[in-house]
Amino acid sequence: MDFEPNCQTTAMSVMPHRDAKKALELALGLDIPFWPQLPRISFSEDMFAQLADGFPGTSVDFEEKRVIFDTAKFMEDLEEYSALMGNTMTYEMGEMDSMTFPSFMNTGLNGHQAIRGQVCGPVNFGFRVADEEKRPLIYNDDVRMLLFDFVQRRVNAQYHELVKKNSNAFVWVDEPGLGWVFSSFSGYNDVQAREDYQSFMAGMEGPRALHLCLNVNLPYLLELGLDILSIDVFQLDVMPRVYASDTAAFLKSGGIISWGIVPTESVTLDPQTPQTLFERLTGYWKVIADSSDISMEQIARQALIAPSKCCIRNAVMTNIDDELPQLTDYCQPAEIEESLVERAFSYLPEISGMLKERFGL
Repeated sequence: MDFEPNCQTTAMSVMPHRDAKKALELALGLDIPFWPQLPRISFSEDMFAQLADGFPGTSVDFEEKRVIFDTAKFMEDLEEYSALMGNTMTYEMGEMDSMTFPSFMNTGLNGHQAIRGQVCGPVNFGFRVADEEKRPLIYNDDVRMLLFDFVQRRVNAQYHELVKKNSNAFVWVDEPGLGWVFSSFSGYNDVQAREDYQSFMAGMEGPRALHLCLNVNLPYLLELGLDILSIDVFQLDVMPRVYASDTAAFLKSGGIISWGIVPTESVTLDPQTPQTLFERLTGYWKVIADSSDISMEQIARQALIAPSKCCIRNAVMTNIDDELPQLTDYCQPAEIEESLVERAFSYLPEISGMLKERFGL
């Protein structure tokens, strides 16, 4: 990528809006735009439903808002899927896959310094979708291996579509599931996840990008072979000094961090202003600079600025009841989610401007 981040703005892809045109306008108003996912309008916009399309053994119940996996169907589908694996069109975004993607692609995207897409991560999908025995797919070795390969092909196909519109395109993998691998209740641990993810990232044909908004373990994430990491840093009351050396090493190697600093829930957003969030973020950066050999100026040059979360609970239903944490924190009732997200978006250029002035960008 021929791209200097310099505290430019982007955001999470899942938005609570019921007006697709308005959501797309908001996304295009940021420095690094993206195509929104709008599950409040239709379950076909749900990240799990979008990924399930084409994966062996899966079906989507739009009435019940469920992604269903059947092991017998998986075995039956494998032969047909194997015949289609070499065809890139199998993994490309179709007109029926997203109500915003076609419009996004028909916009003048070359005028932006960079553009972005997204795909639901394999660990995220593997934990949240279960088989007929209520066993998460992540625990089935055969299914998990194919799932990682399937998502990798989806990422690569979308990247090649986007890069035709803007040479500085990237696709991040939406992966809150990586926040669960440290749980003592998980049968899929951090060691196995690291091994799987390093192989997964190595096969990406564009910039290797990851988004996670739960249980941030920064040193662990930076070991996965990333070029771009998007995280919710607002959840950190303080920046742990033990994170400094790993963060500095990642940035010195050319990595980019998208700092999710603007909260999107009213209980956390209401007390904040662009000024308080600017001070909070630069406070994190000072801890890193004071505890390593990297300057705050370099951190800023390789920073993107974003909201901390998407402020919508993903609507997917699974067969595993409530054994796993929810995908995101509870937000406000649906009728005010949109205004909260729009307010958070409005803070981004103000914070970006403060940072650019502070660091001479």
